[in-house]
Amino acid sequence: GRGTSTYDGLSLAWAVVEHLHEANRCRGLFATHYHELTALAARLAALGAYTVRVKEWQGDVVFLHEVMAGTADRSYGLHVARLAGLPHAVLARAQEVLEKLEAGEARAAPAEIAEDLPLFRASLRNRPAAQAPAAIPPHLFALADRLAAARPDDLSPRAALELLYELKALTRDS
Repeated sequence: GRGTSTYDGLSLAWAVVEHLHEANRCRGLFATHYHELTALAARLAALGAYTVRVKEWQGDVVFLHEVMAGTADRSYGLHVARLAGLPHAVLARAQEVLEKLEAGEARAAPAEIAEDLPLFRASLRNRPAAQAPAAIPPHLFALADRLAAARPDDLSPRAALELLYELKALTRDS
């Protein structure tokens, strides 16, 4: 939509890194999602590549908040999108598009993906309309007020248990 392409952005980022390294010779931090730029670390003497340590655990990705030398072994964009709360339908479609692009169909994929869009839109149109949310029962306001007033750090284990029973009782007051 902005009149730019992925290659425009990659080319500019590449040239900026080279310029900062060769002309400015400054110390800096250059964060990017362009994995292709990691090749510059082998070519430019004073450039280092760093990544955030990641652990895959029980089919999930855990970002360990630890910076280490090296590069990411793969992209975690869809995992980050899931953590950010994108809808399942969007993530599933993104996975389909990603698989087509990574299958070496990079040249044909945009046209094929664009042809798929009407089908995707049709599947969204054919879904049942979302129902209007039901009115919030009044007893839930009391529950929310009591929960908001609670100060968990100030509660003894016994007081926390009593609060839990109190909150549970409020959920039954319908």
